[in-house]
Amino acid sequence: MPQGRPARVIQSKPIQGLLGAMGLAVLPLLAGVALADTTAVPAVYATKAEAETAARKHFNCTGAHPMGHQWMPCAKHGQASGSAHSHH
Repeated sequence: MPQGRPARVIQSKPIQGLLGAMGLAVLPLLAGVALADTTAVPAVYATKAEAETAARKHFNCTGAHPMGHQWMPCAKHGQASGSAHSHH
C-alpha cells in the first residue's frame, strides 16, 4: 500500500445483513430436505438376489442385470413398470 493513503475499511454490517437474509431464504429448502421421502426404493443393489427381490416387489418385473459392480432390478435395463419406477 502506498504511504500517505489511509487503509480502506470495509464495513461488514451490510454483508452480514445480506448473508442473514440469504440464510433465512434457504431455511425452507433445508426443512424440505429434512422432510423428504426417505422410503424411496433403491435402484441399485449389492447382490443379484436383492435386485431380483426388488424387481418382483417394487418394479413389476423379474430378474436382475449388472450395472458396474452392482445389480439393478429387471432382466433388461428400462424394463420396469412398477410403482417405484419413475423418471421424474
